[in-house]
Amino acid sequence: MLDSLGMLAAALALPEQVASARRRAAQLAPAVGALPRPRAVHLVVDGDASVAADAVVALAGATSPVPITIGGDDALPAHVGEGTLVVALSTLGDNLAGLVQVASDAGASVVELVAGPEPAGPEPGAGVVHLALDGGAPAPRAATAGLLVAALSVLEQLGLAEVGGHVDAAVAALSRRCGEHGGAEDLSRTVAHRVGRTLPLVYGAGPLGAVAARQWKSRLNQDAKAPAFAHHVPALLHDELSGWGQHGDVTRQVFTLVLLRHDHEAPHHAAALEAVAEVCQEVVAGVHTVTARGEGPLAQLLDLVAVGDLTALHLAEDAGVDPGPVPAVQDVARLAGPG
Repeated sequence: MLDSLGMLAAALALPEQVASARRRAAQLAPAVGALPRPRAVHLVVDGDASVAADAVVALAGATSPVPITIGGDDALPAHVGEGTLVVALSTLGDNLAGLVQVASDAGASVVELVAGPEPAGPEPGAGVVHLALDGGAPAPRAATAGLLVAALSVLEQLGLAEVGGHVDAAVAALSRRCGEHGGAEDLSRTVAHRVGRTLPLVYGAGPLGAVAARQWKSRLNQDAKAPAFAHHVPALLHDELSGWGQHGDVTRQVFTLVLLRHDHEAPHHAAALEAVAEVCQEVVAGVHTVTARGEGPLAQLLDLVAVGDLTALHLAEDAGVDPGPVPAVQDVARLAGPG
């Protein structure tokens, strides 16, 4: 397999990335515990860290006693200030340093989590808790699981999330899934074979399924260099489903539907996803289901992520493409210039 950056090794190291992030985040407990209890949490992100932020909201948003919002790397909302905790999630080194300083100057508490080694720049300012998660990820997109677990651990230290033994369950589920790679029970190999040269539509249910589908799309795009599309119930019921009313003779040759299922779907979402599969059966080349394993929502989300990462790598291998570099993204960045 052509794999210049070692993306397969990184995918198979997901269990250790998650366990390491938990251990590293635990070292922050004294500093995080000294922060005032926030009235709101705002996540600022760059690049692939946005997937980790979406996962934080999907897993902790419904049970957190304070609201959790997400913003990009361009500006902070006006409400950020005293009483706010800003958690900066970066896969691009110190790319968020400017926003971190603005948040600190506004009186917010700040925890900065960076996927990678310590940046060479100046030390974080006063009131900023900083942690570098040097998990050895060969590309930013391969570091999101560690960022997710570290962020959840920080929220747990402030009494805003319950992680507990969920990380252990996630490590166990990932170890089992990654251990099956290349063997007779390798589900990712089966899914890749069924998708083949068609274009995958990846659908999930609810917030957790939406995050998993988005991660699948991201890795299929970047690793396999292939078009892929993601959506989720209930949102797709209001628009995308309408688009399958025509051109079935074309779409049956082009698209394959992959359903991501988990045990934490609301009953009406589960029923809707099954109905979508029935409706789409006539307009796609096939419908295939990936069912999450593991105890608890974190384990099941990361299990789906692992299957998606490995499926993308199988498709890259089948197509003879290097999953690591993303020249199209680099070309656009070069043409667009700084900014």
